[in-house]
Amino acid sequence: MSKVLSGLYLVYAAVVFVGLMFVVLPFVLLATTLLKPITGKRMGLFFLRCWAWGFSLLTFYWVQTKNVAAVNLKTPHIYVGNHGSYLDAIAVCISVPQSFSALGKVEMAKVPVFGWIYARIVVMIDRSSKDSREQSVLALKEEIKKGQSILLFPEGTMNKTTKPLGDFYDGAFRIAIETQTPIQPFIILNNRKLLSRINPLTARPGLLTTVFLPAVHVNAYQIDEVEELKRKVYLMMEEALLSNK
Repeated sequence: MSKVLSGLYLVYAAVVFVGLMFVVLPFVLLATTLLKPITGKRMGLFFLRCWAWGFSLLTFYWVQTKNVAAVNLKTPHIYVGNHGSYLDAIAVCISVPQSFSALGKVEMAKVPVFGWIYARIVVMIDRSSKDSREQSVLALKEEIKKGQSILLFPEGTMNKTTKPLGDFYDGAFRIAIETQTPIQPFIILNNRKLLSRINPLTARPGLLTTVFLPAVHVNAYQIDEVEELKRKVYLMMEEALLSNK
């Protein structure tokens, strides 16, 4: 697509994004206000899934999911995936088979409409604040205790490099060991090709593919082996990304 067509397509996608957010906003607000916290979040996530499906259909960003049958739905997981595009939010809402609480940057709560929903669904973190980082870890552990899965992008931010993955933070892997919760890695393919964070004027419709990798059980790991666990998951995801280029 030319830059002019890509620009027009981005405007159209943005209008759809915001328009559908206005549609689901009252339902999310009601669910998270009137229901118990976990139930409210789960209902809020249901409406976000509806938003994601609507966005996918209207913008022709199709989402395909592979290996989802291998995910054990009877136990909470710590979902970890690569983060390279704004489209990742669409992919995880559609593809992740369990209810989950995600970790997100506090700055996103300032975005009109989207931020109002975001603040009620995710566990927010200000990475510049030690207190915020500690509180977010405690909140995520509490979600797991209640039987809720959690989702983190271990790169911490969108990958703007030419490498398949950026460096991982310790958080997801430390929580996994401390709570003895299995890690469920996944990769999202074509996200950076379809909507690049660096050059959005190359945007085009197409197929996003979410691939679930084998779960990593952590019962054999001690807390001083966080780096080893992190490295194992990193290599799994890197290999999967490279083999699916």
